[in-house]
Amino acid sequence: MIVFGIDPGVSGALSVYEDKKLKEVIDMPTMSAGKQNKKQINAAQLSLEIKNRINGSTEIAVVIEQVSAMPGQGVTSMFNFGQSFGVIKGICSALTLPIYFIRPVKWKKHFNLIGSSKDASRTKATELFPNFSDHISKKKDLNKADAILIGRYFLDHFNNDGFHG
Repeated sequence: MIVFGIDPGVSGALSVYEDKKLKEVIDMPTMSAGKQNKKQINAAQLSLEIKNRINGSTEIAVVIEQVSAMPGQGVTSMFNFGQSFGVIKGICSALTLPIYFIRPVKWKKHFNLIGSSKDASRTKATELFPNFSDHISKKKDLNKADAILIGRYFLDHFNNDGFHG
């Protein structure tokens, strides 16, 4: 089984598990757009990144953090975030991949991260996957740590009769 754990958004990331083993983690592919060169998800590149890792496998799961508006976020920022979320959903739907949504509170509670600092997910991911510590060593790698933990949460709650999250 191949599992993609996705921390959505322009500054998000994608983790890839194969046969329950973490194989890689990459930053969300982006590109500049508009007059102000704002970043947006590079949908074509993301689609290729996913397709290239499927390897003809028929057992695939895409696990996306179920995000929603947060108090204090501006309208433009929420629109852009929603657009990124929609791009990811659209790509997975076009590739006919099964999508599972995980609320942040679910996976964070599973890893005892509720009420902890944002950086705690990097520490937890490093504990679980020490061989990936160089991929998540900087503060800006929080997105990668989250993607790793989102994928792992799914694997911890998936069995042959389905997902129980």
